[in-house]
Amino acid sequence: MSSSTHHPAYVHHFENLSEQKEAATFGMWVFIAQEVLFFGGLFAAYAIYRNLHPEAFYFGSHHLNIPLGAANTAVLIFSSLTMALAVHAAALGKRQQIVGWLLATVFLGSVFLGVKVVEYKEKFDHHLVPGASFQAGQLGMAEHIADPVLRGKAERASQIYFSLYFSMTGLHALHMIIGVPLILWIAARAWLGQFGPEYHSPVEIIGLYWHFVDIIWIFLFPLLYLIPKPH
Repeated sequence: MSSSTHHPAYVHHFENLSEQKEAATFGMWVFIAQEVLFFGGLFAAYAIYRNLHPEAFYFGSHHLNIPLGAANTAVLIFSSLTMALAVHAAALGKRQQIVGWLLATVFLGSVFLGVKVVEYKEKFDHHLVPGASFQAGQLGMAEHIADPVLRGKAERASQIYFSLYFSMTGLHALHMIIGVPLILWIAARAWLGQFGPEYHSPVEIIGLYWHFVDIIWIFLFPLLYLIPKPH
């Protein structure tokens, strides 16, 4: 019997830790696949409505805070780096580095969420949240669309844009809110010395989850913030 079968993390119905790691990783990839399908529905809705109402999406996007969105993109990309470094440290069995990089990832993720709160507050302050209090006049369409019929259609459609904005970014933020305590839990286990070269699957798996969340934002930022003026 190999030494891996005596490891505290070993689960008896696997042949060894390597097989256990493969099963756990496959399970995470299956989870990510269904999450891709989940977000895919929102991306499909976005594509359809942006094609139907390009003016509304253009004016809506130009009332997002692009500098904050760009800064948040940089923060999230850097958090992927710190997560990758945590996985690398786990493979080498460097306990303090694992904890340090995981906590750095949590810090960067928290910064991202804090910036999103600021952005959301701006939308509430300017009455750009879909619903009874939504004020399309804040978008400044009257200065650019002379035809009142077309302008009215675009103003009504602008609620669709902001509905998608809050749905897509809110769902993304929810994944981060779930991810942060999970990373803290993994960091606590790392501090107790539960991971090393022989076994560090949980660090790799939470890393896959975090990278997926980051990739989703890489798509959301240009789609929601950087919409060019329609011809």
